[in-house]
Amino acid sequence: MITTYFPLGKLSFSSEYFSGLVGEAAKNCFGVAGMSTGSVKDSVKALVLGADFPEKGVRVTAQDNMLYIELHIAVSYGVNVASAAQSITHRVRDEVEQATGLKVARVTVSVDDIIDN
Repeated sequence: MITTYFPLGKLSFSSEYFSGLVGEAAKNCFGVAGMSTGSVKDSVKALVLGADFPEKGVRVTAQDNMLYIELHIAVSYGVNVASAAQSITHRVRDEVEQATGLKVARVTVSVDDIIDN
């Protein structure tokens, strides 16, 4: 749960909300073939819940009213990885800041797999 305080009160966002928002923003970027499991915990969840779930490959943490986002993705073969990562970083930052009003301090994109379509 990520909580922020505004002049009229406090607002809390669930981690599922952020996972869905960030995951969908990343999946809709050019060159992204899908999300990858970033940890053993995600790998176990993938076995239990199925191949795709909202939190897959997404980790959002808050510190001092700033968000830190970590993404694990798979890209399509032939895509310029640096350009894809930069595009994902900008899009995720913009969508999260517009949807929540919170500032994103850092977006870290890890390319874990390259998929040949």
